[in-house]
Amino acid sequence: MTLTIRPMTAGDESDWRRLWTAYLEFYESAVPEEVYRTTFARLLDPAREQQNGLIALKDGQAAGLVHYIFHTHNWRIEDVCYLQDLYTDPAFRGAGVGRALIEAVYEAADNRGAPSVYWLTQDFNETARVLYDRVATLTPFIKYQR
Repeated sequence: MTLTIRPMTAGDESDWRRLWTAYLEFYESAVPEEVYRTTFARLLDPAREQQNGLIALKDGQAAGLVHYIFHTHNWRIEDVCYLQDLYTDPAFRGAGVGRALIEAVYEAADNRGAPSVYWLTQDFNETARVLYDRVATLTPFIKYQR
């Protein structure tokens, strides 16, 4: 079985929407239609180099996605990379899709000279955390939000 990770294109919109909707539903969340349209347009806009999206294709079928954002950081000269959304379709879990998407973000960060890639997950996301513990270091930070 062939796994391909590549930047999203306009033709990926329906697959992206399906995958991102499932991701949002996992976190018991939803966004309005305007956010779907705006986010997808931003992911495709070459002028928005900081906002990026990749899609994973397993034998030509959309199997997962990742969104990541480069941003400045007061403690570093270089930009850092925030891996915002990562999702693998349940039909493709256990096949290395999530790991390949994370590694593709690591590669993009390395190519851009970003020394750090970080992300958040909820404590109950135990399945994903098994992978995260293999490919990253758990930090002691606690998130607060207004």
